[in-house]
Amino acid sequence: KIEMFKRFSQDENISSISQIKSSTQRGIRGCLIEQFPAIEAIIDDILPKKGNITVAKASNKISLICRDNEILFFQERDGPIFPTLRLVHQYPDFMPKMQVDMGAIKFILNGSNIMCPGFTSPGGKLEEEIEAGKPVCIMAEGKVHALAVGITLLSTEEIKTKNKGIGVDTLHFLGDGLWSITKLE
Repeated sequence: KIEMFKRFSQDENISSISQIKSSTQRGIRGCLIEQFPAIEAIIDDILPKKGNITVAKASNKISLICRDNEILFFQERDGPIFPTLRLVHQYPDFMPKMQVDMGAIKFILNGSNIMCPGFTSPGGKLEEEIEAGKPVCIMAEGKVHALAVGITLLSTEEIKTKNKGIGVDTLHFLGDGLWSITKLE
């Protein structure tokens, strides 16, 4: 697993920031709508057609998609595009959610991946059917805002039936290096 943003800083990890062509921007918008159909209603607020949209190249082949130097999304190579937690907090309803119990919170905030029992024990919730390999935001019992963004390693169905091992690979969490960068300078 790549420790994507555990120790991440603009000075050490970002090599270049460049404006993107409108055709590239259309491609990103199309990709986002395909991944998160519910984002279509708000895509113009998030990535306005005439907006100042840039892509920052970071270490480990990670691209950061920004509007007015605020990081909104990240992508590893040509993989799925993930929103930052700041964006998820602003627009909480466009991506699938999974909820962990209170016991899992401290581990996630330390960058740990999420084990199946964190979702299946009392306090955990798997209300949506989600396939393996999909971006999800991680909610926590008793908390209002998402505390992490990750990718499912198992489907929600498999998480319920197997109930052991890692269910979600945590990519970005509250308090990590990406969270601590509010704007790129």
